[in-house]
Amino acid sequence: MSRPRLMGLLLALITLLAYLPAARNGFVVYDDGQYVTENRVVQSGLTWSGIRWAFTTGHASNWHPLTWVSHMTDCELFGLNAGAHHTINVLFHTANTVLLFLLLLRLTGAVWPAAFVAALFAWHPLHVESVAWIAERKDVLSTCFALLTLLAYARAVTSDKCQVTGTASIVSRVTRHVSLHYWLALFFFALGLMAKPMLVTLPFVMLLLDYWPLQRFKVQGSGFKVQGLFLEKWPFFLLAVISCIVTYLVQSHGEAVLTIQQLPLNLRLENALISYVRYLLNMVWPSGLAVLYPLQTYLSGMQTMTAMAAAVLVILSWLTWQARRRSPCLLVGWLWFLGTLVPVIGLVQVGSAALADRYTYFPLIGIFVAIAFGVRDLMDRFRVPKIAVAGAAGAVLAACLTLTENQLRYWRDSESLFAHTLAVTTDNPLARINHGVALEHQGRLSEALAEYQEAARLLPDNVQAHNNIAILKDKLGDPPGALAEQLRAVQLNPLSPSLHNGLGIVLTELGRFDEAGAQFMEAERLDPAYPWAHFETGRLRLKQGRDAGATDELREALRLDPDNYQILAYTAQVLAADDHPQVRDGKTALVLATRANTLTGGGQPLVLDVLGMACAETGDFESAQQAAQSALDLAKAGQMKKLEPLQERLERYKNHQPWRESFLATNAPVKP
Repeated sequence: MSRPRLMGLLLALITLLAYLPAARNGFVVYDDGQYVTENRVVQSGLTWSGIRWAFTTGHASNWHPLTWVSHMTDCELFGLNAGAHHTINVLFHTANTVLLFLLLLRLTGAVWPAAFVAALFAWHPLHVESVAWIAERKDVLSTCFALLTLLAYARAVTSDKCQVTGTASIVSRVTRHVSLHYWLALFFFALGLMAKPMLVTLPFVMLLLDYWPLQRFKVQGSGFKVQGLFLEKWPFFLLAVISCIVTYLVQSHGEAVLTIQQLPLNLRLENALISYVRYLLNMVWPSGLAVLYPLQTYLSGMQTMTAMAAAVLVILSWLTWQARRRSPCLLVGWLWFLGTLVPVIGLVQVGSAALADRYTYFPLIGIFVAIAFGVRDLMDRFRVPKIAVAGAAGAVLAACLTLTENQLRYWRDSESLFAHTLAVTTDNPLARINHGVALEHQGRLSEALAEYQEAARLLPDNVQAHNNIAILKDKLGDPPGALAEQLRAVQLNPLSPSLHNGLGIVLTELGRFDEAGAQFMEAERLDPAYPWAHFETGRLRLKQGRDAGATDELREALRLDPDNYQILAYTAQVLAADDHPQVRDGKTALVLATRANTLTGGGQPLVLDVLGMACAETGDFESAQQAAQSALDLAKAGQMKKLEPLQERLERYKNHQPWRESFLATNAPVKP
């Protein structure tokens, strides 16, 4: 086996082993929900309607259809097996490592510097976030296409002897290229943009590679060739411009982009300068890495920090410019780093993070190239012993592997991830909220409430904090306290149908039915396609004893969201067990309950309980007993409380008696 092949195999094997622990991690509450665990379209797997949705949706404030299709493929193959989803991320990262090695090997022919760059890329702890976070599939996927783009472009330039001249090629007047690999590069670039639009700077990376190591800028006589290098890439620039426009429109529509009023331009520039330097510092000393770096922490006392950051960037830029003739790799690597970070450096501020480790996944390749090939140039110039350089490189890579292994532990679950984030950052309200959600999922409600309240104290105008406090206080039996928080949330965002719906739920529990109905109507007005307004209106009418009218609202909710297992199960329960004979419809209840049970894979005890009610209503008491027994077994295994109603229903089915209940009684309002 040749040395390059052996090196590529070794890089892949070590990368797989290093990231193997990620396969034991679960989903996290931050973004994994909207990408997978709470996204029913994605969970449905590969369907034509799902693919159509992927190419037309702006969900998660992004247009990246291939990323959606990738997650759909995972769900088609593995369901909600988090370990399998993580493994696919690891495989992409491993493939990217090998592709980067092959790219640099083709461009330079230097095995050891290329291998060192690939190893740094693969094992640096700053890249753990992109690999260990399922929602960041877009990072590893888009980088895969980016590297394939550059490989195809390098093949077009080096193998096909592509010539750029002052007149258009006879073969292609469009691109001045005769190479099929050029078109392949354009195809991969389009796919990359559909995985993550951050790749819009890739045409500039191609120009940097033209300068070094391809040396296509060197022309005898006229400087026209440089202009031609720009001109030959116009289809790439066109795709990049289209992607920028689409991304900005989608993110603006999703209210993810902060306005100039929310974050003035001078603060954006200051944060951008500081972020560049922080990325470099985190690369050199990757300590205190976090999934969320709060923007507001860096907005106070920034003048001195900004001046220092600007000075560092200017000095480094001047040094790389001065060294461009002796070591052009330094200038190329530096500009690669600066340029590819531009889309995410905060000039167009999306969200409230000052910076993010995941943003370095592709840009840091430039710095790694500058380091590896810069050291090679120094070795040649000063005759540094190879064994000394090899020892230093080995020590650096060993340290990276150790730190990566440690960083992976924090991604074990949501609680450990955000507990670590809070330990290494200060005044971080979004981390507080996510830590609270993680604690709430573990049943640690009082601790979760404390986190939400601290988030609201740090950021009083945060809608999510007030909404979460309201929901949790309602769970803890404090509807009056929940009402105050829900009113505050609606005041902060009066155009949110879900907040009006939440306010209506609290008002219903307080017995203020007319006010609750008005809130549900407002939610419906704000979004006629919002199913929960009809669902809660149906529950409200049941509490008022208006059961016949309630079923109309529940059916409308199902029309708007036919695959929602919660709406299916509740509607089936009403149709199967309501104590008003004119409301009951056993056959429809059985269809709805069966559908809900199919959607949940037969693993939800409450859905199985409703299926038993529907079977009993249709006279199939044997199936009713089986469903009730399965529900009881699952409830016991899950250590659910209040199992007496399940046991009572099972006994009724054994006696061939259907279940009846008054929803006026079971949904009685909580008195203030």
